[in-house]
Amino acid sequence: MTQDTLQQFYIPEEQSIYLLSHQDAKKLKDWFRLCEEQLRQLGYRDIELVGKGAFGFVFAGVSAQDESLVFKFSRITLPQHYKERLEEEAFMLSLVEHSHVPRCVAFQMVHGQPILAMERARGQDLEQLSLAWGPLSPGLVVRIAAQLADILRTLRRNVGKPVVHGDIKPSNIMFDPDTETAALIDWGSSVFAQLDEHSQPVATSVMELMSDTMQQTNARLGDVYFIGEAQLNGGLSSPRFDEEGLAGTLYALASGQSCRFGYKAIPPTSLGLPIEFARVLEAMLAPDPVLRSRAGDYFLAQMPRMAQLVMMDLPAPPQVPTVPVWLRPGQRDIDTVVYSSRKSFLREEGAHEVLQALDDAPLDRYYKEFLQGMGDTEKAFLAAVSRLGKYPVVGGLAVRWEATGVYIDSSLNLHDERLRTSFIASVNNMVNLARAIRRRGIFKSCLFDARDTLHIDREQEIAPFVAPPGMTLPYEISTAPDIEDKTRMHSYFEDGRDPDEFLELPGRIMDILAQLNSIHHTGMIIFESLPNHLKIHSYYRLLDPGREAEFADCLARVLQNLPLIKGLGVAGFMKLPYKDTRFFTHIERLPEKYYPRNPRSA
Repeated sequence: MTQDTLQQFYIPEEQSIYLLSHQDAKKLKDWFRLCEEQLRQLGYRDIELVGKGAFGFVFAGVSAQDESLVFKFSRITLPQHYKERLEEEAFMLSLVEHSHVPRCVAFQMVHGQPILAMERARGQDLEQLSLAWGPLSPGLVVRIAAQLADILRTLRRNVGKPVVHGDIKPSNIMFDPDTETAALIDWGSSVFAQLDEHSQPVATSVMELMSDTMQQTNARLGDVYFIGEAQLNGGLSSPRFDEEGLAGTLYALASGQSCRFGYKAIPPTSLGLPIEFARVLEAMLAPDPVLRSRAGDYFLAQMPRMAQLVMMDLPAPPQVPTVPVWLRPGQRDIDTVVYSSRKSFLREEGAHEVLQALDDAPLDRYYKEFLQGMGDTEKAFLAAVSRLGKYPVVGGLAVRWEATGVYIDSSLNLHDERLRTSFIASVNNMVNLARAIRRRGIFKSCLFDARDTLHIDREQEIAPFVAPPGMTLPYEISTAPDIEDKTRMHSYFEDGRDPDEFLELPGRIMDILAQLNSIHHTGMIIFESLPNHLKIHSYYRLLDPGREAEFADCLARVLQNLPLIKGLGVAGFMKLPYKDTRFFTHIERLPEKYYPRNPRSA
């Protein structure tokens, strides 16, 4: 069983520290402590971890001069050429002078560890604010657009050669709500442009024009959920890259999504934006490169004027979930992880061969396995499901596409009432994107708390997995019995065996799961068998308190029979509380909706 095979079923979108083995988690925590100690030795105080990405970690601290700074460390496991990028980032950032770009303070090497120190921007990143607030108001989107457009104009005019940021996305934009000021951060993908906005080579001499550096791209791969096709496919770097990244970012913020791909089903013209701004944004996301370029030029030239439009934040109608959303406030934090199955049916023919040759961590992380060769709306649907896992939520989702429409079963339990409006917007986006997909197939997704994951280690692959004494599978109990209605039960085994499932569970465990199936409950369990490590992810809620003893006995016997598990792979089962299927007709795209010409009358 190869690692590639393991990656085809129930793939977590984000690796939580609670999913790591005890040994790996200890290594990571030890490395965090080492970074903090190095910063203290350099004279900084109030050190805290504030971010992480594909290439490194970011800490914040305060200097002896009371200046708030951030410090970027490369991941210790990266090859040397990735670690060298930190010095290149420091050089590129030092060339950019703009009030909305935090300045480079210093680049240092401490015991062979490169550290980049930068000015700290105020506020929170826009991805986190988007999750807290939901879709941003049209007025706020326009004000953010005006500030970022000014940065792009400055990058075009850079002395010597235009600079390309290369990774514009919501999480790379810090925003201070008090002053409504945006700041563009993370210049790790920035390069000098090889082509200008007119697609003409940027070269200072004939020799440079004829050199190999102008025949192959110098572009770095930004987040594939936001960069455009030219950057993704290895085109020569150009200011157009940032226009496309900014267009995807503004679209995601206005719609409450975490990617640029949903523009066909949920177009910018349906988001209540000013009509001129919405149509320009739609053109900047269009497949036609000529139209995109014209729209980009128009956007940069006209954004100062469009920003002068007087806009009020109109009262938004209450969000109504299209599938049930349950509020279940908890007593502790939830570290949600999304595992999704049966992604293979979403693939399309004709994947881009050029992607196989690219060597980049974000590509490996996001693109090679699932998004390659997939339609844009399908990509947006997967991203919408992933976004649900960024909320404190547990439960499950089963989406079935038929010729007549889309059938959705769900159990979504949100643990923070403050996020209700944003979460419902994300759920409704997911449903609308599913409605715009025309094909046959089933997609299932489990959302669980990684803090409840059980870890069992073994010395060697031929040894059995044995649960230590006292280990139990956690579960919740409904305060009162729900009415049992067997005609509405959604069985573990209703959809049959998953074709992408690679771990064959022993018959004794399957018999116990069948017994569990007769007890009224909702939940899921996933067995992830690795050479020396077994993870059991679960979420259980008992809906018949009178059968708790039988329920707990079944869960205990599952752990007792772990030594019978042979082989490697993943097997998962999900049970939704009722067969309460919601049906939706197919759609092509949402209807137009613009900001009113006279907001006061609205």
